[in-house]
Amino acid sequence: MAANQGERTRRRLSTKERREQLLSVGARLFSESPYDDVWIERVAEIAGVSRGLLYHYFPTKRDFFAAVVERESERMLRMTAAVPGVPVREQLTAGLDTYLEYVRAHAHGYRAFHRADAAGDQVVRRVYQRALAAQERQILAALAADPEFGPLAERRPDLELAVRGWLAFTTAVCLEWLRGSDLTREQVRDLCARALLGVLAS
Repeated sequence: MAANQGERTRRRLSTKERREQLLSVGARLFSESPYDDVWIERVAEIAGVSRGLLYHYFPTKRDFFAAVVERESERMLRMTAAVPGVPVREQLTAGLDTYLEYVRAHAHGYRAFHRADAAGDQVVRRVYQRALAAQERQILAALAADPEFGPLAERRPDLELAVRGWLAFTTAVCLEWLRGSDLTREQVRDLCARALLGVLAS
């Protein structure tokens, strides 16, 4: 009787929900192990689905990991999108607060995203590099549209490289923070904000 009740109360996941479940499992496994050490069979086992169903959503492990990376990239871009008309300097603190809350809430996905650069698969690495390039473009566009930093951007041929370096710095700081740094979120935020403002002022 109890088993029958369990069957009745078990809800069938929609296609979108099932895909999200699989990506969440993948994010956790890829955050904990190198790409080559993650087995699709293990993903299916944890998710409680057949291997065939997983392959229905993602034909290869490459496709699966690329989808994990793309999901995290889309999340980060949404989280850090600039607000039109608001000065960059005013947005920086709030934007970093939002970003760091994302990093803490989605630690597995964040780690998995940044593991992609070390993946031996060139297709996966290109997905990661495209995602980083999208973040750079988003920041550069916000700076170019800003009354304070826009004129500076026009005079700084090195600005693109500087923003890329700041993103690498911020990533390294966040990964260390997730490993158990004693710094508070506010301290990490202020450190990253000072680094960007320092780059822009140099």
